Amino acid sequence: MIGAQLPLRDVHLPAAPGWWPLAPGWWLVIAAIVLVVALITIFYVRRTRRQRRWVQVFDTQLAASHDGPARLAAASELLRRASRRVDAQAALLHGEPWLRFLDGRKGEAFSRGEGRVLLEGGFRPQVESEAVEQACRLARIRFLELMAGRR
Repeated sequence: MIGAQLPLRDVHLPAAPGWWPLAPGWWLVIAAIVLVVALITIFYVRRTRRQRRWVQVFDTQLAASHDGPARLAAASELLRRASRRVDAQAALLHGEPWLRFLDGRKGEAFSRGEGRVLLEGGFRPQVESEAVEQACRLARIRFLELMAGRR
């Protein structure tokens, strides 16, 4: 009888938990994402700065040269320095083996193309300015690849 007099109600479930504040696991996930993004950004910025310095060194050396043969000699010297990063014995190569090394795995721009003038162009009294520009453009690209450690 006493049970009939009590005002009983149905069972009510508690309200769903709110999304804020986040659970500790979500804070860890957010921190990991921020850390990864920060590391990628730092890596990218450092790589970009390093490449800019390499381009500046290359362009400064070429700008200091007054004529075509001197520019080719400077480009060849820079390529030899950069080649030591990839292979210590590469700087000792001469002639065709040197040009094949400069070709790398991509093609034959140095051994059969416009980069061939690097082989003897530094020792000639006159070299066509167009050939010098093409060879220096190729040398700049290859210099950056070698400085980055790519064969």
